[in-house]
Amino acid sequence: MPVVKPLYPRFIFMKATIKTQGQQFTVTEGDILIVNRYPNTEAGATVEIKDVLATGEGADFKVGTPLLAGATVSVKILENKRGDKVIVFKKKKRKGMERKRGHRQELSVIKIESINA
Repeated sequence: MPVVKPLYPRFIFMKATIKTQGQQFTVTEGDILIVNRYPNTEAGATVEIKDVLATGEGADFKVGTPLLAGATVSVKILENKRGDKVIVFKKKKRKGMERKRGHRQELSVIKIESINA
């Protein structure tokens, strides 16, 4: 299929690639993400992420080595919750060995408030 380009001019938003809770995300202001839970935080708290790998778009694109000095991303924690239950069941036939374990990941729902580069 051919790529269809929009007829209206493209709006340029400030983008940033951040590293938080062991994962990397490319975000813009207003994005909502689900990440591993931030320890010792409540819903409504504001967290500042200092692990910014890259910012900008087009001619203003900057890449850190490995991090950009002075760049931060402010996020607001909307909710702390738990993920879906994952059940791990192992069995060996004819041996009578059965093992069942369950796990629920602790998660935080965050909203990107501002990108300061």
